[in-house]
Amino acid sequence: MFENKDTNLTTIGSLGEFKLIDHLTKNFQNQNKSTLKGIGDDAAVINCGTEKMVVSTDLLVEGVHFDLSYAPLKHLGYKAVAVNVSDICAMNAKPTQITVSIAVSSRFSVEALEALYEGIRLACKHFQVDLVGGDTSSSLSGMMISVTAIGKVSDTQITYRSGAQENDLIVVSGDLGGAYMGLQLLEREKEVFKVNPNMQPQLNEEDSYLLERQLKPEARLDIIDLLAKMEIKPHAMIDVSDGLSSDLLHICTQSKVGCRIYENKIPMDPTLIHKSEEFQIHPLTPALNGGEDYELLFTISMDDFEKIKGNPHLSVIGHITDEASGHHIITNSEEILPLVAQGWNHGESDSE
Repeated sequence: MFENKDTNLTTIGSLGEFKLIDHLTKNFQNQNKSTLKGIGDDAAVINCGTEKMVVSTDLLVEGVHFDLSYAPLKHLGYKAVAVNVSDICAMNAKPTQITVSIAVSSRFSVEALEALYEGIRLACKHFQVDLVGGDTSSSLSGMMISVTAIGKVSDTQITYRSGAQENDLIVVSGDLGGAYMGLQLLEREKEVFKVNPNMQPQLNEEDSYLLERQLKPEARLDIIDLLAKMEIKPHAMIDVSDGLSSDLLHICTQSKVGCRIYENKIPMDPTLIHKSEEFQIHPLTPALNGGEDYELLFTISMDDFEKIKGNPHLSVIGHITDEASGHHIITNSEEILPLVAQGWNHGESDSE
């Protein structure tokens, strides 16, 4: 086997996921007028007349994105669809179709794949999308799942990451950090099982919410419907897949603006706060950096504040500033700290 001894080669981990994508695609140019938005947002945008088609794809790899020692295949199938539907929602669009491609090793039975596809079927029914194609292949190790989601949105409603404006309110749906803490619970029980396979999981009813946030997240299609009903058009939007800090900075970078958010405004479920104490983690850490919550993060005009005021599904966590002011979080002790992207980096797992 040949060994590459060139020490001048750049490691993938040194760039990280998003810089790697930018690096690999920097020389690509769109050649069709129908391509309105290529790489760089939650989904690509294709011109189809008065409506726009949005397309997004994700690859889930066993051992990197999921662990089958605690992730049921039915839940995994549901999650694979939900995370792609979430990208469509982040464009203020409605999902319509998906394709699913899988690669599996010989250790998987037909019954195992039936469980996976049952989860996919349930997600299709819940999000009202059609499974219209895909592919299957063999794998030498483990399972890989690739889902492509397609959606549609009108000219007037499509929302990019790049539209945030100075003085906009920063709004997030639901609560944050739950998926991260759910993962910590599962990893803890996995380590206990490895030491003593006869030990039963030490989980209680309080843990169920956090576990569901990790194993069966929901794409917030309901928020897209809610915003339409309220007649609110977000200026910029993204789904919280890599963590609030990372994803908010994506909006700020592409919109060329700054931001200021407040710790006491960030929505956290009481279960998260309690469990963070048990794990001796400050609850702000998973809320800012945990990722995989798949809530929607967006900016709106101050004029729309009265429309969302008091809504239990939406929280105003800060506001957009000018770019020169930077990106900051105001803590409960009134410290002004820089907002740093510390969400999970896919490339790092291979570099360590």
